[in-house]
Amino acid sequence: MHTLLRLCAPALRLAASALALAGLLLGSAQAQTDTVPTGTLAKVRAAGAVAIGYRESSIPFSYLSARKEPIGYSIELCKQLVDAMSDAVNKTLTIKWVPVTSASRVDAVTSGQVDIECGSTTNNLERRQRAAFSPTIFISGTKLLVRKDSPVKTFRDLAGKNVAVTSGTTNEKTMRELSDKFKLGLTLVPSVDHAASFALVKAGKVDAFATDDVLLYGLLAEDKAAAQGQTQYHVVGDFLSYDPYGVMYRKDDAQMTRVVNETFQMLAQDGEIERQYKRWFLRRLPSGTSIDLPMSAQMETILQTMAVKPE
Repeated sequence: MHTLLRLCAPALRLAASALALAGLLLGSAQAQTDTVPTGTLAKVRAAGAVAIGYRESSIPFSYLSARKEPIGYSIELCKQLVDAMSDAVNKTLTIKWVPVTSASRVDAVTSGQVDIECGSTTNNLERRQRAAFSPTIFISGTKLLVRKDSPVKTFRDLAGKNVAVTSGTTNEKTMRELSDKFKLGLTLVPSVDHAASFALVKAGKVDAFATDDVLLYGLLAEDKAAAQGQTQYHVVGDFLSYDPYGVMYRKDDAQMTRVVNETFQMLAQDGEIERQYKRWFLRRLPSGTSIDLPMSAQMETILQTMAVKPE
């Protein structure tokens, strides 16, 4: 008997080691499954809903439909993120829609009024000091919208003129810095949102409206639809800034950051971001017109990089 036990001892030790390893792996998997949500995930699980900050006139990213429902490119990507958050907390989460403006959006995120902000928000150093951002979902830059009969062709033609800007945007800062640097003497006229800024141009109260080019194209598309295919306005000038957009959420939240990054990696990998791009930038909008803006080579490269799962 003793001889038999000595012969079997190595096999028994190996089996015991295998069982111990299996136990460790099972325990690790169970620990991951039972991870207690913290930060934003804890907040949304307790509420049973994700508060999404949306914009009312950031066409085609985040704006109101004819039925007064939030729609757009950013909105569709954020709906996918809400599904991922539901999976992360093992609970189906509904959406609570909260309107925000350019001026109020960062405070809305940091204060907890909204959990994610889904609009046309530039990810820059100043904002990253207060909030976190998803991977880049679009790249834009400041340009000018003017009447077609306007003598303004570049920002230098604006010397001494009135320029509409939307409060709380990077464009407002860009135009102020350009005015100071080139001694243009601009009078900046802030508005609450992009539609109000465009209205100032239409009313002849300003000479130009400065904001991200894609938002200007969106406003023009809607204006063409309302005017049955005609518009008296166009976009002019070179890019005056570089503005990468992202979905904004509260910073210093490791669990939420993991969910956001993994979600956008999957959306890029399976082509969903590209599909949504085509839907909102190349096909007809609900109004019946199209922005007709092909994806830039730079954005294509960003999506290719985003699709690669980190080691």
